[in-house]
Amino acid sequence: MNNTKKRHSICIYGTGGIGGFFGAKIAYTCNHDHALDYDCFFVARGDHLKAIRQNGITLISENKTITGVPAAATDNMKDLPDPGLIFLCVKSYDLDGAVKAIVPKVHENTVILPLLNGADIYERIRKNMATGVILPACVYVGTHIQSPGVIYQSGGDGKILFGADPKHERFDPQPVTDFLDAMQINYQWRTDPYPDIWSKYLFIASFALATVFFNKTIGEVAADPAATQTAREIMGEIHAIATARGVHLPEHVISNQLAMAAQFPYDTKTSFQRDVASKGRVNEGDLYGGTILRQGAELGIPTPVTRSVYSAIQASLSADQSHNGAGHAGGDGAGDNGFES
Repeated sequence: MNNTKKRHSICIYGTGGIGGFFGAKIAYTCNHDHALDYDCFFVARGDHLKAIRQNGITLISENKTITGVPAAATDNMKDLPDPGLIFLCVKSYDLDGAVKAIVPKVHENTVILPLLNGADIYERIRKNMATGVILPACVYVGTHIQSPGVIYQSGGDGKILFGADPKHERFDPQPVTDFLDAMQINYQWRTDPYPDIWSKYLFIASFALATVFFNKTIGEVAADPAATQTAREIMGEIHAIATARGVHLPEHVISNQLAMAAQFPYDTKTSFQRDVASKGRVNEGDLYGGTILRQGAELGIPTPVTRSVYSAIQASLSADQSHNGAGHAGGDGAGDNGFES
């Protein structure tokens, strides 16, 4: 992105729960303020893409419903002009494929804002992307695709917390923050975004595993002492890993994250829970259980609670697949990514 007067291309890669939330806001604002020099493009697929092409994308929240129409929507990045800013909003299991798709469109000054669950997303992207500016980030918002072309926000304020690319520490964020201001998107720039990223991961990984293990919503887990204790112990294992990695998490982060769970609507499900409920659908279990176990082993951090819970979940899923005779279906890379995120 730069400050010239030419029109800037913004790409939302993956317009499910998270991408659709921000895509609707951006497209709606661009549709109604013609003085803005931004064009917003969507990458989606399937029935969701068809609905967006026909009617735009609708965001339903507690206080307002808006519909935004992108400059174009496609399932092929090759169809779009080279963007200055890419919101990367896919599920973790689609990340490598998404990076492969956007790499030909990424240049030295292209900015990538990854809004995925996970603590090591920057590293996973940078492994396959030598150029461009990748801003480590996380976001708190509860969203999901209610129907093709329609996103429902169930909670969270949609604030993006992001910071400097370790490879480009002198990067000037003002063009990005100017854009977010123009789109009325809530954000905060951090000198070091990793405490926020790991705090988010500590919450979503523990509750993703606990909601599936106990077959309870976030509210039900928060109201159940045994389930809450399991989530607390998983958080403790993640906290130990983050500390070993040199990430300084806020004081009382575990108690604060547990308290935050009670603020979500009682029946809120995690995206992992939604995916598991869709029999045969690929899910993000490895992002949570797998990552904790691998990093714990690498750093010599014991992770017995995560191992027990994740092993039980895997065994249950394997039994279901064997019973149904079904393998994993391809996940929607443009799908949900939230609390639900």
